[in-house]
Amino acid sequence: MRAAVLYQGAYALAQVHLDANEQVRMESGAMVGHSTTIDIEAKMEGGFFKSLGRAVLGGESFFITRATATRGPGEILLAPSMPGDIAVVPVQGSGLVVQRGCYLGNSTGVEVDTKWGGFKAAFSSGGLFWLHMTGQGIAIVASFGTIHRKTLAPGEHYIVDTGHIVAFSDTIQYTIRKAAGGIFNTAASGEWLVAEYVGPGELLMQTRQAAAFGQWLQPFIPGKNSSS
Repeated sequence: MRAAVLYQGAYALAQVHLDANEQVRMESGAMVGHSTTIDIEAKMEGGFFKSLGRAVLGGESFFITRATATRGPGEILLAPSMPGDIAVVPVQGSGLVVQRGCYLGNSTGVEVDTKWGGFKAAFSSGGLFWLHMTGQGIAIVASFGTIHRKTLAPGEHYIVDTGHIVAFSDTIQYTIRKAAGGIFNTAASGEWLVAEYVGPGELLMQTRQAAAFGQWLQPFIPGKNSSS
């Protein structure tokens, strides 16, 4: 399986090439188009309770769609529901922790499960649980806006607004804290909670966040500001 990102930036598309009998797993509704050699089926991955946990806790679909090149090599095109970027991330040795809603697909050598983030994560946009991808292969993740990648050296610290994280290596440790000291400074800065990450590993950040965009959009929605 080989994956490439086309039109990288605001409206990216993942092009996945499959050899005969190869398979890719993908988020429900992500398929844009595919070769006639490929068959599509939706299944519960890992049984009912694992599928339920991935949907309720991890924020992804109850069913995972699988595309298999049953009649020879072919390609399948994948895209997220939100306008944004796509990244192909190798999963080898260390795993990958993925923000809710950012999962797009993975090769069959990668397992997808939910990861308990601790109560500190409840105050971030990621929630109490994240998706945890382990094994050998590739993960395909999506963002709102363009993806910016940063590699952290061992012991290197980096701070990210909680709404801008897409994914990070599971070798990275993190804590959630206020962006600025004191209630006044926090409110005045417009920044509330941040995550402080400590390397080694790679961070993937999105240049926009859906919650902030939703707030910006509200005044333009008819009826939102009209008095009853």
